[in-house]
Amino acid sequence: MRTIPVDFGSDSPRLLCVVAPIDNLSLSDVQLADVDEYATFVTEKRKREYLGGRLLLEQALEAWGIDASLLEVRRNEYRAPSIAYMPGTWLRNPLPSISIGHSNGMAFVALVEPSWTVGIDGEPTKLEISSGVYDMMAKGEELAYLQDNPQHSVTMWTGKEAIQKAARRGMHLNPREIKIPIGNTETKISIGNLNFQLENYLFDGYNISIAIAPGTGYDAIAEDDLLEQTLEAMSVNPEWSIGCNTTRLNL
Repeated sequence: MRTIPVDFGSDSPRLLCVVAPIDNLSLSDVQLADVDEYATFVTEKRKREYLGGRLLLEQALEAWGIDASLLEVRRNEYRAPSIAYMPGTWLRNPLPSISIGHSNGMAFVALVEPSWTVGIDGEPTKLEISSGVYDMMAKGEELAYLQDNPQHSVTMWTGKEAIQKAARRGMHLNPREIKIPIGNTETKISIGNLNFQLENYLFDGYNISIAIAPGTGYDAIAEDDLLEQTLEAMSVNPEWSIGCNTTRLNL
């Protein structure tokens, strides 16, 4: 695992971005892997990418100072991932928002402190993006610029992907509505009521884009309301307690 030297300035939130090659792994090697989600992948390549990204997430969390053995990965309706304590652990410590990516045998993971969201995407700098998909990425003056300057297509691609991930909406945020000023290593972009900061890096032959924005990167479930009520009851009566066991099914 290698750390990408990201710097959004002195007022930026705590942020950790890491990259690592994807190794051959088994499901039992990765505690943050979900057996049901893993079973949905058809190709061995996609399975390796999934396990590689989840293992790198575990390593990044350890570097952040968090024990991943009590965590699970959730997905919202747009399949954006978040981490949470497994049901039954009854823990309520704030957790960082996350983003995971992979390309060409490499995995990328970004963590940012709570109350922020983050997106990370990377592609080889030598990647050739077909001009046939340009009109899916951009429109108007931006499309014309891209057609005249195809050498910037990878930067535009990863930048828009990073913002889609930071928005936690994926392709439900139309990339044609995201305008990336080319040539700026650091960019501030507003889309509706969302305000993003975007940086692009060249790192070991990859173009890596990282976007952050104020927001919530946690996906609540019904147990969260119960936990809030339980914690309130415990604060009123310190002698009141509850206990249970929890297990992870990833074998």
